[in-house]
Amino acid sequence: MNERERISGARRLVVKIGSALLTNDGRGLASAELTRWVDQLMAWHRAGTEIVLVSSGAVAEGMSRLGWKQRPEHEHELQASAAVGQMGLIQAWEVQFQRHGTHTAQVLLTHDDLSDRKRYLNARSTLRTLLPLGVIPIVNENDTVVTDEIRFGDNDTLGALVANLVEADGLILLTDQEGLYDSDPRHNPKAELIREARANDERLDAMVSGGGRGALGSGGMQTKVRAARLAARSGAFTLIAGGKVSDVLELARQGSEVGTLLLPDKERLDARKQWLAGHLRTRGRLVLDPGAVRVLREGGRSLLSVGVRRVEGDFRRGEMVSCVDEQGVEIARGLVSYDSTEAARITGCASEKIVERLGYVSEEELVHRDNMVLV
Repeated sequence: MNERERISGARRLVVKIGSALLTNDGRGLASAELTRWVDQLMAWHRAGTEIVLVSSGAVAEGMSRLGWKQRPEHEHELQASAAVGQMGLIQAWEVQFQRHGTHTAQVLLTHDDLSDRKRYLNARSTLRTLLPLGVIPIVNENDTVVTDEIRFGDNDTLGALVANLVEADGLILLTDQEGLYDSDPRHNPKAELIREARANDERLDAMVSGGGRGALGSGGMQTKVRAARLAARSGAFTLIAGGKVSDVLELARQGSEVGTLLLPDKERLDARKQWLAGHLRTRGRLVLDPGAVRVLREGGRSLLSVGVRRVEGDFRRGEMVSCVDEQGVEIARGLVSYDSTEAARITGCASEKIVERLGYVSEEELVHRDNMVLV
């Protein structure tokens, strides 16, 4: 398969659009540009691709509304600007998508939301519920409450982590340059655009070491390469493309050779399973009956509570547990959908009966197959 076909054939994409492409040089949002982006995103959406939009622009829009000419340096001023600007940013996206009869959803995240396993699963469940409904989630960092200690740092990184979160096939980072060059094109007129490379190729580091930052944005090419490597951990490709290229998203959808395509070393499923296997140490054990062992080994299916004999250890929702047979032999490990107390209460319980035991249902599966690796 031609590597560009990965883009046109993607079933789920995270698209990040930076401040420089959404604003009139800091003088508020560029409504004509938003119209252009939404028309292209909807062409992809109508073709069957699920889209998560990571949008910058809240601080820039807030600056415009408050009459500030320069990006604030103090944290409380940035937070205030983001709080004001977020209102206009989301309203603008909602109006544009409503032209196509499509609903949007605002999702504000902090680093803590994706590092805490319970909140990680909560965010994942919300996004994965919205996407099949045809809703376009619009994700941004929660700048109003975030501090330096828990800041993603830039929306390129946020986009990569969201790609991991929703198990996207790819991440598209739109920027004010046409892609990644072998040297800085602002200083070297002979700089050549890199069309394709491996995200983990160490030679990329030297190429982006001199990358600068825009007046409104917080990242350069270094952050985009770093984001591509984060996305590659779960097998997603990254396309870095010029947002000022006419119809750039449509060209990418058609398989045209736009921008720089950074590829993962492993396929999406293999990479995610490898990440799960090595990412967390186990916090407890689920002892399975023979039927559940057979289903996991032969069927590649999720683990349901009905197949669990007993629960061992103390763990929270979203932590790693070991799934063992009655002789203690490990069969699999994965991220559990309930804490140890809840899991013990639904042991041997059919999925449709969970609500009777707990009074609610978090997930039908005790460990979903996407969050599990056989050992």
